[in-house]
This record gives sequence, structure tokens and C-alpha cells, in this order.
Amino acid sequence: MKTISLTEPWATLVVISAKRFETRGWTTTYRGPLLIHAAKRFPASARFFAQTEFTLGRLPARIARGAIIGRVVLKNIHRTEEIAPTLTALERLYGDYTPGRWAWELTEAEMFEPIPWKGALGLFEVRLGGLAGEGS
Repeated sequence: MKTISLTEPWATLVVISAKRFETRGWTTTYRGPLLIHAAKRFPASARFFAQTEFTLGRLPARIARGAIIGRVVLKNIHRTEEIAPTLTALERLYGDYTPGRWAWELTEAEMFEPIPWKGALGLFEVRLGGLAGEGS
């Protein structure tokens, strides 16, 4: 199944349906099921943001790193300048909507027990037995 690595806390925010759009500097023609991998790297700025989100009650106390933590459906991809005016302030806080970037619309978020896994850049393939949509 196609998989993408996201830095925490944004990976968890995606799989708990708090973050509906993942912003990227690149696009893809792929649409469909997408595993979410929580990157192992956890820079200081991300740790600070995670602590703030936890304090505000928008993030669980424990977040995984270096693991596949859930699944979404990549429904569509929009130009950031087209979608940014329709977003809430919180949604804008969770992404980089600078003009010229891409907003990946993610639906049907599902979180599951972390599965330790090494991440990669871009979209990468992961084969996990027993997951609906695996192999798509």
C-alpha cells in the first residue's frame, strides 16, 4: 500500500481526523488508500508544537515515532492558493498554505496500534497483511 511519512505531531493529527489536509511542495497522480507513517525524527520545533497541542487537549499524551500509525484515503489534491481561503484558522495552523504548494485532501482517517517501520521520502510501498485495501 502507498505510504507517506509525516513528522509528529502532524502524523497523529491526520489519523485522529484533526488535520484534513497535508500540505506538500509536490503533487502526485495517486488517489486512494494511504498509510500514515510517523517519522522517527522529532525536531525541537515539532516537540514544542506537540506539547502545545497536548496542553490544549487536541493531541493524545503519547505519540508514536518510527511507526505506521494509521490509514487515510487520499481523496484529492488542491492548489493551496485555491483552498486556503476556505479553511479554518486551526486548519491553516496545521499546514503550510504558501502559494504554489499542494493541499492533499485526506478522508476516512483511522488510527491503529503503531507498527514499527522505517520511513522513506516521498510515497513508498509497504506490504502489511490483513489490512483492507492493502496492495492497492
